[in-house]
Amino acid sequence: MVLAVAVLFSLAVASPPLSRPLQEPPPFELTARIKEETLTELIKEMNARYVLPEAAKTIEASLRTWMASSEYSAVTDPVAFAAKVNEVLKGGAKDAHLRFRYSPSVLPPRSNPREPSADEMKRYRQAVRFTNADFSRVERLRGNVGYIKFQGFEAPEDMRRPLAGAMRFLGDCDAMIVDLRENGGGDPAGVQLFCSYFFDEKPVHLNSIYFREGNRTREFWTLKKVDGPRLPKVPLYVLTSKRTGSGAEECAYNFQQLKRATIVGSSTWGGANPGGMVRLGDHFGCFIPIGRAINPYTKTNWEGVGVQPDEAVEPAKALEHAHVLALKALIARTSDPELKKDLQTILDQLVAGG
Repeated sequence: MVLAVAVLFSLAVASPPLSRPLQEPPPFELTARIKEETLTELIKEMNARYVLPEAAKTIEASLRTWMASSEYSAVTDPVAFAAKVNEVLKGGAKDAHLRFRYSPSVLPPRSNPREPSADEMKRYRQAVRFTNADFSRVERLRGNVGYIKFQGFEAPEDMRRPLAGAMRFLGDCDAMIVDLRENGGGDPAGVQLFCSYFFDEKPVHLNSIYFREGNRTREFWTLKKVDGPRLPKVPLYVLTSKRTGSGAEECAYNFQQLKRATIVGSSTWGGANPGGMVRLGDHFGCFIPIGRAINPYTKTNWEGVGVQPDEAVEPAKALEHAHVLALKALIARTSDPELKKDLQTILDQLVAGG
């Protein structure tokens, strides 16, 4: 799970255990020793793991210059400390995923700072079950248009069951709308699984990810087998916003470059470098990208620019707009006069606000 660690960290920092009330953490004192140990560990991990090694060296130089300054010595507030570290990181690398975080609560101990602990994995599994692997809405819209909304791409073993159930429910739809407006991404293998439903059994190259470690590239192709019905021919519309991030951006970008879907909404977040959260101490961690996406057709990705929509509309109006586009496509492709008349009536009512 390349990106699942980020999810785990957000759970550990921002969310209380599901069965216990939130408790106020004890006051945390940011000492000179903690600052030095944290940044020394950050520099070590960046040089060892960051996908852009030259940028890691630039960041190291900036951090060491700051560490020798009076401004650094005067910082005692952990929030201000984290803000300054992020400022240095952003100054050395324009990378949406690269971010340093402060947690008022003690982060779960890890035997390996780069890997989630057993407790973090347990909480992650609880969250996956509690959120139904992030699937929140599956609906058949008027005109036999399918609609599916989910907030993240979990690992295939977690995503497989609810996704197959959703696709069985929508398997007879004549068009499909996929709502990624609030989807923050996740596991690239989850993206691979989802995209596979909208192509036939012949494998299609979706994306590649280069990893610095081992100087290797992993290719992601559509799967030959899925658990639910495929919809390789139906008109497909993907809704996006600035909250569409990371793996969700990859999903939209994959469909767009393969000319399989129309992207409707606004440009996306702009983060294409996967990685994981590294624990730097009891109260600090950093998401360090260890790879970068390389689309097999454009030879680039969406880092810093986001995925640009084919139909630019306010995200709040994207669903209605996509529904109109879907109905128009269905009217154009049907030769049945009665069905064409019914679809036109639905379209007229939708445009009129009915």
